[in-house]
Amino acid sequence: MNTTVPLQKSERMMWIDAARGFAILGIFVVNIGAFSAPYFLYGGEMDAWPSELDQFIQIVIDIFFQASFYTLFSILFGFGLQILKERLEEKDIAVIPFLFRRLVILIGFGLVHAFLIWHGDILLSYGMIGLFLLAFINSSDRVILTWGSLMLGISVFLYTAMLYNVRDFLGTSDAAGISLAKENYNSDDLSVILGQNLNDWLYSNGLFSYVLLGTTLLPLFLFGAYLGRKRWLHKPTEHRQKLVAGWIISLIFFIVLKAGPYLYGNPEWFSYAQDNVGGAASALFYLFSITLLGQSRFGKKVLKPFSYVGRMSLSNYILQSVICFVLFYGIGFGLYGSVRPIEAMGIVLIVYSLQIVLSKWWTARFRYGPLEWAWRSLTYKKRQPLREKG
Repeated sequence: MNTTVPLQKSERMMWIDAARGFAILGIFVVNIGAFSAPYFLYGGEMDAWPSELDQFIQIVIDIFFQASFYTLFSILFGFGLQILKERLEEKDIAVIPFLFRRLVILIGFGLVHAFLIWHGDILLSYGMIGLFLLAFINSSDRVILTWGSLMLGISVFLYTAMLYNVRDFLGTSDAAGISLAKENYNSDDLSVILGQNLNDWLYSNGLFSYVLLGTTLLPLFLFGAYLGRKRWLHKPTEHRQKLVAGWIISLIFFIVLKAGPYLYGNPEWFSYAQDNVGGAASALFYLFSITLLGQSRFGKKVLKPFSYVGRMSLSNYILQSVICFVLFYGIGFGLYGSVRPIEAMGIVLIVYSLQIVLSKWWTARFRYGPLEWAWRSLTYKKRQPLREKG
């Protein structure tokens, strides 16, 4: 999701747009599993998909995608807010009121998405937790890095210790929840579908869940803001040594914490640390990799398709949910609970390829994606120009 005040095309950091577009792909790889079947919430995926190929796909998703791309998107969210803050200050616009209004509007988008399309929405959480980021907007680099590290570290340590203590009770599935979700999402009654969607949202979003989410999302926002302040991603050639060092360190943590647990059975109790520390490491690895790749002619060519999607990431994120709603729920094609992981990956490739084509066409003609334009216009309380100048 990009920031408001427009950048000229020549000024854009193409690798940042590409990182957003890559994050949209990774998020889709994970989300489609939760959108198409009940096992992400209620367990039982190993019994539902016993073939070696499907289980291999699940392992690949767990290591390379799960908790790697919403974390990447979260870092970029904080990075984008920092850039926006700097541009607002240059234009002598009051920062806090402007960002507050922008986040409240994002909460509005999240409410619509969460309760009328899909319970797995992240926009509502971004908007709500993003409001706490405003408390750090004028803090020093040292303060935001310290607070981010402490929040994430303490949260992961305490919750992992709790999971370890109840490890014998983890990993069970909810047969009744699975059955009810399949029945309701395959209904052709929209009210039944939305009722199940609300039930699933309440199942996965309680006060305790939001406390945990706050202590993991807010640190990622802070880390992104820190990167924005340091300007390592603005001038990668100048800061290449730091980026390479970050790339190596994040790769080590990525391998140890994301793939390493499979060497000792991938225990359920370690999943929180695996996702939140390992996921943050993998997100930084992807971000540094894309930034470094984007400095070569070949790299720019490889990343360009992702940058089209990234320039209108909010619109593409919501579009993926709308497509899944039609594909999987009974009001559409009714494929819920009947799509294997390998088939879901085929759907991802087809839909994302179409999004690249559509995004390229759209960005050649318009300044912003449709939802980005609406977000911008509401934030400024004034209709913004949409078409590119001919």
